[in-house]
Amino acid sequence: MPLQFDLNTRPAILPLYFRALTARKPGSFSGDAEQVLASVTLHNQRIDRVLLRTYREVCGFAPGQHLPATYPFVLAMPLQLKLLVSEAFPFPVLGVVHIGNRITQRRPLRENDVMEIRCDLRPPVAVKRGYEFELITSVRVAGDLVWECVSTLLSRAQHQQRPKSRAGQAGGAPDLSEATSSAWWVPADTGRRYASISGDRNPIHLCAPTAKLFGFPRAIAHGMWTKARCLAALETETFGGVLPDSFTLDVAFIKPVFLPAEVCFQSQQSDDTTVFAVTSAGGKRAHLTGTLVRN
Repeated sequence: MPLQFDLNTRPAILPLYFRALTARKPGSFSGDAEQVLASVTLHNQRIDRVLLRTYREVCGFAPGQHLPATYPFVLAMPLQLKLLVSEAFPFPVLGVVHIGNRITQRRPLRENDVMEIRCDLRPPVAVKRGYEFELITSVRVAGDLVWECVSTLLSRAQHQQRPKSRAGQAGGAPDLSEATSSAWWVPADTGRRYASISGDRNPIHLCAPTAKLFGFPRAIAHGMWTKARCLAALETETFGGVLPDSFTLDVAFIKPVFLPAEVCFQSQQSDDTTVFAVTSAGGKRAHLTGTLVRN
């Protein structure tokens, strides 16, 4: 029987971080590969409009009546962390890497929508680099499914199992031979600003001294900030300020963006599909690749 949580308020972040630092985990998995390990449901979630306005500013979105399609991920972040620190998740949370994220928006979410948010933790799958697992988040309004997200994460735990692969992840080098491009400057405080609205205060994102404790020379940008910044750029530069009502936004996180940094954003549209990428200023290092597909 999967572990289940039913909540009416968002869980406090600090106790979850304390548990992430102190919880003992077995570091291996041998259970049912098909059964959901744990789930959490948050009822009657309403939008904090001040926080939403700050999110738009930090990620580059223009003001509007609809939520950015990446914003519900911020609302779900404490729920995801609650699952990862629970007894159902067999690996240490520190060191888990976010390698892919796919969001499907079925219709735009409005600022006055009252949401039910659910997160499911899927079982790990043994791959060459360790174990991959998925956190599946859904948002319902008045019982209707309006938004879904699949986050693919990697734990580098060792195993002796035969490696498998998951289908449906964005990746590889997209065809950007006719792409438009723009340069972004990503300030040193980007990680701290995004952490203040998302609650994701992982030390690797905050400043160089805390990042160095975990082996990074400087702080790195949150992957979901980079994805949100891409969506904001697509909205203004590719879609003339109006995104499709229904679309799937799929990205692969490849190399971290060390802060501060100048990066290059490229996008190319063809029929219902737009491919895009974020690279280093010279184009030698790929940070993120992705697609936006109109549904």
